[in-house]
Amino acid sequence: MKYFTTINDIKSAEFLISEALKLKKNPFGFSQLGKNKTLGIIFMNPSLRTRLSTQKAAQNLGMNTVVMNFNQEGWALEYEDGAIMNGNTVEHIKDAAAVMGTYCDIIAIRCFPSLKNKQEDYSEKILLQFMKYCNKPVISLESATLHPLQSLADVMTIEENKPGNKKPKVVLTWAPHIKPLPQAVANSFCEWIKQSDVEFVIAHPEGYELSEDFTHGVSISNNQNEALAKADFVYVKNWSAFNDYGAMPEVKENWLLNENKMSLTNNAFLMHCLPVRRNVEVIDSLLDNNKSLILNQADNRVFAAQAVLKQMLESNYNVGEQINNTKLEIELCNS
Repeated sequence: MKYFTTINDIKSAEFLISEALKLKKNPFGFSQLGKNKTLGIIFMNPSLRTRLSTQKAAQNLGMNTVVMNFNQEGWALEYEDGAIMNGNTVEHIKDAAAVMGTYCDIIAIRCFPSLKNKQEDYSEKILLQFMKYCNKPVISLESATLHPLQSLADVMTIEENKPGNKKPKVVLTWAPHIKPLPQAVANSFCEWIKQSDVEFVIAHPEGYELSEDFTHGVSISNNQNEALAKADFVYVKNWSAFNDYGAMPEVKENWLLNENKMSLTNNAFLMHCLPVRRNVEVIDSLLDNNKSLILNQADNRVFAAQAVLKQMLESNYNVGEQINNTKLEIELCNS
C-alpha cells in the first residue's frame, strides 16, 4: 500500500479493521518495525486528535516523527505549473514536497478545502500534488473531500460495540453549527460504512445533500425523527451544502440531538468525531453518558493510524524481512 487517501486504496477494509483491533490489544508488538524510519507529519490546518494519535501510532512502531505546521511555519506555496512567482507565493509545491520526501520515509498530510471552489476542492489539488512530487508513500490526515483515518476508527468502534447477531442500524445525522464545515468526514464515513454489514441511513435537512459519488445507494431522509427510529448507532456530524457549495441553507426545524430524539432509537450508542460544539450539535447529557462512544473513537484513532503505517512499512520497505534477517544474524552469532 503506497497511498492511504480513500477506501479504494486498500485491498480489504475487513482485514485492515482486524489489523487495527489486533494492534489495540498489543500496541508494542511491532515496536522494531519502524526503526530508523521517519514519518513526516504536515498540517496545513489545526489538529488535536489527528496530530497526537498519528505521532503515538508511529512511535508505537518505533518510528521517528517530524511535525510541521505548514500554515504557520512554512513558506506560502505555489501550486500552478509555469507560474511566474513574483507575488505572495515563495516556494513551489514541487520543490517543497520533493524536499520533504528526501527527509522522510512516509509523509502524512492534512489539508482542508477552501469551500469556495467545488471543482478545485473535489479535484484534491493539494493532496495530489504532494503525492506526485514527494515520491514517498502518503497518508491523508484529512483532505478536501475525505478523512479515511477517522472513518477507519469509526468502523472499528462500531465493530467493537455492535450487538451480537443483529444487523445494526447506523444513522449519520446532520447537526447545526455556527460556521460551514467540509463534507469530508461524512463523505468518508459513507465510503467505509457502505462496505460494512449494517443498515445505513443518512438524515439531513433539505439543501444539505452530499455528493452522490458517496451516497449512491444509501437511504436518505429529511425527517430526523423517522431516520432515528430503532437506530443502534447515531453518528452526529455537521457539514455544509455540496450543491450550493459551502453554503449554510436556512433550517427551520430543530436538528439539535437531544434526549427526546434519542428515545426513538434502540438505546443507541452516540458517536461524534470531535471537536463538538456542545449544546449546538448535541446536548451535554448525551455526550457524557455511558452510551457515548466519542472517547472510544478518539482512542481508536491511534490504532487506525498504526494499522495503516504498519501496512505501509511492510509493503514499501520490506521491514518484516529485514527484522527476520537481523534475528537470524543474531542467532548465528550466538551459535
